[in-house]
Amino acid sequence: MRFLHFILSHSIFIACCAMGLCYQTNTILHMPHNTNLYGFVFFSTICSYNFYWLLSKFYFSDRIFNALFFKNNLSFISMFLIAAAVSVFFLFHIQYLLPHILIAVFLTVLYSLPLWPYSVLKKLQKLGFFKTILLSFTWAFITTVLPASHMLQEDISPMAVLFAARFCFMLLLCIIFDRRDISVDKLHGLRSLATDLPQQKLTVIIHIVFVLYFVMGLFLRFYFNDKPQMFAFLITGAIVWSVYNLSLKKRGYLFYYFLVDGLMLISALGTFIASLFSKTV
Repeated sequence: MRFLHFILSHSIFIACCAMGLCYQTNTILHMPHNTNLYGFVFFSTICSYNFYWLLSKFYFSDRIFNALFFKNNLSFISMFLIAAAVSVFFLFHIQYLLPHILIAVFLTVLYSLPLWPYSVLKKLQKLGFFKTILLSFTWAFITTVLPASHMLQEDISPMAVLFAARFCFMLLLCIIFDRRDISVDKLHGLRSLATDLPQQKLTVIIHIVFVLYFVMGLFLRFYFNDKPQMFAFLITGAIVWSVYNLSLKKRGYLFYYFLVDGLMLISALGTFIASLFSKTV
């Protein structure tokens, strides 16, 4: 259990999810796979998330970076530095993606700005709606545009549909987490989509987002006439909806950081299994 907690708390599991979504993008769009890109996304996700956790721990502490803070967070600091170094290594093999990667870095830093120790940035904490949208957009950008960047020079319509579907998918997951954190966010003066909207309106938004995700996901599979992928997507959609309904009741740590985050990996796994059947049809 301690090992699983380490994997989850140090963002190794969610890095696997990010890599899985990149694989899913290339598979659905029938593009070649790039292991260097997957390696970069995996380690840069670990790097960015551990950086965010360190920043949040600093923000909610006495805001003094001393030996005690370093000692208490040594594992997060180590993961951040190691992942940053390995990310740079993979970056040398995908230098053509540097403009897109810089955009991804900008989006990541922008999301973390409310936690930076500067009073002028505290106003950003009031942009709850923007925070949830930004995180969903960042995930969609990294897991869609980076692996499918070549399509920007060709017909971008399939990638655009996938981007929209991925954005809706990530928005659903973000809202589930936002709902869980309502009481904590209000206590610390932080805002999100869930804190800014009454429960009834939030539920309506969730239903609309899920319908958009489902319709665009089906349309994309229909576009490529890929029946195994369509079947896999129907199953994935049903699982996503089931997990959302389970989240309406109070759940524990593993439910959110393993099952809810794991929906990304489940989605990618469904695509992988369907791709095996596609080759035999």
